[in-house]
Formats: sequence, structure tokens, C-alpha cells
Amino acid sequence: MFLLGRRLLTGPRGAAVGATVGLLGTAMVAINLLSSPAGVAACSAAQPPVAGADGKVASSVYDFTANDIDGKPVQLGQYRGKVLIIVNVASNCGYTDGHYKEFNQLYKEYEAKGLRILAFPCNQFGGQEPGTNAEIKQFAVGRGAKYDLFAKVDVNGDDAHPLWQYLKQRQGGTLVDAIKWNFTKFLVDRNGQPVGRYGPTTSPLEMRNELEKYLNQ
Repeated sequence: MFLLGRRLLTGPRGAAVGATVGLLGTAMVAINLLSSPAGVAACSAAQPPVAGADGKVASSVYDFTANDIDGKPVQLGQYRGKVLIIVNVASNCGYTDGHYKEFNQLYKEYEAKGLRILAFPCNQFGGQEPGTNAEIKQFAVGRGAKYDLFAKVDVNGDDAHPLWQYLKQRQGGTLVDAIKWNFTKFLVDRNGQPVGRYGPTTSPLEMRNELEKYLNQ
């Protein structure tokens, strides 16, 4: 069975349902945004440049600060010279098991070559990340995550973290730039520039060719 040209996820009972819900959620986000006057205005109007942590217009992801999963501020400039995957994660999504497993695989394979994965929990899609930061950390570590976990954020709306506002501006989405579901992934090159955007139906391992291209630069 295929959905929108992509294969339906397989695995434990509920994974396929989660994938279906994810695709329906993607459509609903776009429909809701385009059906409201505020949403249309937000999608059609030019958005002002995003300011970094210093209040100046951001020129790369290095201009932002975010709290890690333990609440400590992290200046993203510490990732200078690395290739990044920045992703919004959720613990109860149909895509969760596959993405956590494949992120672990990519990180094990490419960490020494300069890959860093920045995972941002978000509860904006189906309420699928309801836990506290401590609970989310326990969940992720229990699934072998050794990459960098950040505190829960919003990725859409007025309260969206500035980093995510910047990512959406630099790598727009289909129909609208809003993040449409869990596990939307941004690839960032060694200069801190977003160079790719991948939806939840693209598995982490399917990013391998693009990832290697930027790791080899």
C-alpha cells in the first residue's frame, strides 16, 4: 500500500496508523492555515527577517541559543563546522520508532565525520509529545539516543522558537512554510546554512546521499 507516492510504514501494531494520521495531519495543517484569514495573511505576506540571540538579523543557525533538555542554554555557535540535522521529535508518533532507530544508526556511523543531530521535542501535532522534559529525556535515552536533546519548543505559531522560524524561512515547505507534522528534518551545512528540508515520510537513512555530500565538503 502506498500513500502519496511513499511507502506506508511497517512495524509494530499502530505504526501504520500513526503514519496515516501523520499524513492526514500534514494536510489538515495546510488546510487550516489556508482556510483562515489570519493563516492566509501569514502565508502570503513577506515575513520579517528573524533575529538571533543578539537581536541582530540572523545569518546562520549559529546566531541562536536554545535550552538543552536539562534547561541549560546552548549557544548553537558551538556546532560551527559541523553538519547538522535539526528535527522536531515526538514520543508517541507512528514515525517515532523508525526515526529514533535510524538517527542512532546515522549518528554512530557519521559522528566522527562531523555529524551532529539536534532533537527538539514538540507537542503541537496530535499531542504526541505530552511529557515533561525529564520524561522525554528518559524516553529518548531508553531508545539509545546519544545525540543532543533540547527542551520542548513550539515550531509553529507566535511562540515558535526563533531557530525554527529561521529554518522555515530558509527552507520553505509545500503549500505553506509551517511545519506540518512530527519529524520534519532540516539539513544544515558546515557554514550553518540550512540546505535541505525533509518531511516525516523521508526516513533518516534516505538522507544519506545528501548527508555524505555535505560531510565530504
